[in-house]
Amino acid sequence: CSVKTLRNPGPLDPEEPVKIAETIRRMGLNYVVLTTVNRDDLPDQGSEHIAETIRRTQLANPELLIEMLIPDFRGELDCLRRVIAARPAVLAHNVETVERLQGKVRDPRAHYAQSLAVLAAIHERAPQIRSKSSIMLGLGETGEEVIETMRDLRAVGVDFLTIGQYLQPGQKKLKVESFVHPERFQRLEQDGLAMGFRYVAAG
Repeated sequence: CSVKTLRNPGPLDPEEPVKIAETIRRMGLNYVVLTTVNRDDLPDQGSEHIAETIRRTQLANPELLIEMLIPDFRGELDCLRRVIAARPAVLAHNVETVERLQGKVRDPRAHYAQSLAVLAAIHERAPQIRSKSSIMLGLGETGEEVIETMRDLRAVGVDFLTIGQYLQPGQKKLKVESFVHPERFQRLEQDGLAMGFRYVAAG
């Protein structure tokens, strides 16, 4: 959340996929979550670089399960196709918050329907890859809106869901509107499993 944005970011490091693969090999991990900044400045939005990172990491760590957290690629499915072709175990894209708060919480270029379309495309094009999304609470959402968001995610085939407490990452970021009681997280976990999510982590 506190990664600084740049109007003109530097070029991609062509050695990054190999460096990441080697770092993970040295760490001896069996499950890793890779994430990325948005690279809207690039013609393919960095999708081939992401795919190559997955491929190199898997090659160097054959038993490793890779979860890749991706941007929405502005809804461009060719970018998504490249990442799917690299076959991560889990492909994640976060809606972040309920529909009403999207404009307040997310970059204005991102929107709820576009995120749902990306998640739907993962399910439709690669049902063997588990899809995942996440929601932050404490931003002013209502309980009904959270349930509605969960239903929307399940309707587009999302397998795994995480629900967590928003924490303010810097003074210029949105303030926390409320702290959610652990019992409410437990209820949401139960609600999510009842909806058909394969796994829900809420806390």
